[in-house]
Amino acid sequence: MPTTAEKRRIFRRLHESGCFVIPNPWDAGSARYLQHLGFKALATTSSGAAFSMGLPDADWALTRDPMLAHIRAIVEASDLPVNADFESGYADAPAALAENVRLCVETGVAGLSIEDSTGEASRPLYAFDLAVARIRAARAAIDRAGGDVLLVGRTEGFIAGVPDLDEAIRRLTAYASAGADCLYAPGIRTREQIAAVVDAVAPKPVNLLIGGPMGLTVGDAAGLGVRRISVGGALARAAWGGFIRAAQGLASGTFDAFAGAASGGELNRLFTEDVKRRSRS
Repeated sequence: MPTTAEKRRIFRRLHESGCFVIPNPWDAGSARYLQHLGFKALATTSSGAAFSMGLPDADWALTRDPMLAHIRAIVEASDLPVNADFESGYADAPAALAENVRLCVETGVAGLSIEDSTGEASRPLYAFDLAVARIRAARAAIDRAGGDVLLVGRTEGFIAGVPDLDEAIRRLTAYASAGADCLYAPGIRTREQIAAVVDAVAPKPVNLLIGGPMGLTVGDAAGLGVRRISVGGALARAAWGGFIRAAQGLASGTFDAFAGAASGGELNRLFTEDVKRRSRS
């Protein structure tokens, strides 16, 4: 099993060229299955984590300490580098944010993202100068811890009701200058938007969220210059979709939806092999 330092080196190398998919597990089993499929890195999902605990996807519901425990569980479940969806850092002020980033680094993550969403409808995004200061504080906290964790700067306007491409680019370029290693504007969808963001922050890498049909393949995204693709809560929602259909069928007296269930024998074989492999490493 690779060390934390090795995972972080691998993760940084993945961002240097090409394009890779970084899927988002929501528990240990889904993390290990994604590793089994050959993915090179994983990312946590705040929504997937929250839904698994019966909570809405909001940092007032799934608070810092339970999220840190969830992130650590995903890190420990896999041999792969893990990027933490660390929401808005669970603090407004840069100094408090920096302390929370330090705690996140201690979970063993290879990367973490900080977003500029406030969660408040009246002011969806942090004021520009404060948002930049928060990224700068996160960068300083990582550097004090050794500097090898990759920092992702996220601007949330397109999913927080402020879909302004020029403002998104202004923020992302400022976050890059403040020390973000990778830039991310979840919610951009068109080829023109994606290319504009990639060009604006080059040569730093861009993460693209594809959480549903967008008419793009991995090859298309790579051709636009995207370095990595995440799916957010889409895998967790797909699993919930299967569960909901089966549970609703059961409630109405039918069992038809079980026809699409995974094989228990196949899952047992996979996880038995995984346990044996991990015990040898």
